[in-house]
Amino acid sequence: MSILPDKLYFRIGEVSRIVGVKPYVLRYWESEFDLNPRQPNSSQRVYKRRDVELILEIKRLLYGERYTIEGAQKKIREFKKESSKQLKLNLTDNIIKNELKTIESELREIRDLLK
Repeated sequence: MSILPDKLYFRIGEVSRIVGVKPYVLRYWESEFDLNPRQPNSSQRVYKRRDVELILEIKRLLYGERYTIEGAQKKIREFKKESSKQLKLNLTDNIIKNELKTIESELREIRDLLK
């Protein structure tokens, strides 16, 4: 697996070289895995870093793990579902208010020490 260059956006040719597949394969995967590279005013596709990481995972599933397209789609859906979950805290308003008061008090103490 290639190490991604330290940048946010990649053109299709760059992604093709990084991933090691032809651009037409990337375009096919776009339709099969709901990838939507941004297309600015030009006709060139622009992939976000997260898209490239997902494409590398798709390649690993298809070529390394030998999943079918359908199997890889299922795995990617599970991956997206897991990564979209947010931490849910069951805190009441009183607990939050008390914590904020504590933080405020500590910040005031720090400010006073710095004077």
